[in-house]
Amino acid sequence: MNKRGIILILVALVAAGGAALLARLWIDSQRGNVPVAAAPAPRQEQRILVAARPLSIGAFLRAEDLRWQPWPEGPLPPTYLRQGARPLEDYVGALVRQPVAAGEPLIESKLVLSNARGFLAAVLEPGERAISLAVTPTSGVAGLIHPGDRVDLILTQSLPGEGRARRVSETIARNLRVIAIDQKVEGKPGEAIVGRTASLALTPKQAELVAVAAEMGQVHLALRSLAGEAASEEARASPTYDRDISAAIAEGTRRRPAERVKPPPPPRTTLTVLRGKGRESVREVPGGPSAAAAAAAAQGVQAPLDRVAQP
Repeated sequence: MNKRGIILILVALVAAGGAALLARLWIDSQRGNVPVAAAPAPRQEQRILVAARPLSIGAFLRAEDLRWQPWPEGPLPPTYLRQGARPLEDYVGALVRQPVAAGEPLIESKLVLSNARGFLAAVLEPGERAISLAVTPTSGVAGLIHPGDRVDLILTQSLPGEGRARRVSETIARNLRVIAIDQKVEGKPGEAIVGRTASLALTPKQAELVAVAAEMGQVHLALRSLAGEAASEEARASPTYDRDISAAIAEGTRRRPAERVKPPPPPRTTLTVLRGKGRESVREVPGGPSAAAAAAAAQGVQAPLDRVAQP
């Protein structure tokens, strides 16, 4: 093959390669002009608030009583409580107004939220009254009393006495239901609520009693066992004095001198003198008949003893 043929073959190969390259570039440019279909947006799963267990009327909602449950696609009833609209903590402490089955969707008409107007009145049972007491970390059992617990009320006061005041304490009310500590009607598990006021549910007469007791002295809350108390324990209602606690005070009470008893006044006798047919009362003299006779003799009156008498 001569030199001219070789040159023609090389030119043909270069032309073929260039044409292939141009064709590839044109195809790529055409692909870039084709619109790419957008990926479908991920579907957001809707969840609603349901009861994790059966709820009875009058129960306070706890965090473990509630859960968010996925709901099928489609329109959601407007009364259902949808996740994202309000945090779960807003429903903790709410009062159940109607029975709710486990897994049943919760709606606000079946609940009374703790921050709603009229919540406290809904908590009270018929015939009950609510009253609040000032408490301290000591009188409130260091914040370990929670709404829903049962307590006794112990009044400690000072009684006036000779020399010093006497201190006494007594249980004035038993088995009272705690409604709220401060403004909290439900506490988180394991959380101590150290509040300044405790709201209790009482009968009208107990409310009067507690109102007077708060003015008399210091009122303490005594936490009761969930298991209840024996009838014999409930029957004990005698007050406890300081002498029952301190042997020194009891010993001082026994050594205190007895009060002096004033002697009765001495008897007084009326001196009566008989003169002929007349009768004359001279005067009253202290002492018995013998003293009256001596007084008559001193006046020169001869009065027989049997005629000197006490009226």
